[in-house]
Amino acid sequence: MPITKEQKQNYVKQYGKSLIDTGTPEVQIAILTASINSLTPHLSLHSKDHHSRLGLLKMVGRRRKLLDYLMKKDIGRYRKIIQELEIRK
Repeated sequence: MPITKEQKQNYVKQYGKSLIDTGTPEVQIAILTASINSLTPHLSLHSKDHHSRLGLLKMVGRRRKLLDYLMKKDIGRYRKIIQELEIRK
């Protein structure tokens, strides 16, 4: 189930610099994490849904690239976002 417009706005408020700031890596990572977390239970029920699995793998790859970029740019922001979103165990 995709995330709603209100959920996206909440992530922009929480992680963005302004109310219309959707370009910062933190906002994009938060939105991708929410999408990944909503798609994971679907794939556990429907194991043969390869189309959704491909979309999930693309989202994980895009999030990984954004996290790598943020780690190179500012390690403090990187550590803060992975702690708040609980990406790393």
